[in-house]
Amino acid sequence: MLAIKLKRIGKKKQASYRVVVAEKRSKAGGKYVEDLGWNNPHSDKFNVNAERAKYWLQNGAQPTDSVFNLLVKAGAVSGPKKPKGKAKKEAEAAVK
Repeated sequence: MLAIKLKRIGKKKQASYRVVVAEKRSKAGGKYVEDLGWNNPHSDKFNVNAERAKYWLQNGAQPTDSVFNLLVKAGAVSGPKKPKGKAKKEAEAAVK
């Protein structure tokens, strides 16, 4: 099963990420199928190829929560952002 996820690149303490399509169970730094863009959390800049992301989503690739939020921000996916961290744990606890 394919996933759209972040691959960490950059120097120590200066993390930057590639948005890639890879096997869901592959290592974070391993091989990937396609590079869809990049994200720099230090400068809040990112670039995602929305057309290719839509293509992979239509073909069954599942985005991680962080990537889903980037795709919403880029306009490739519509809908609300998914909560991360503490808010996500609280939402899951409320459902149970």
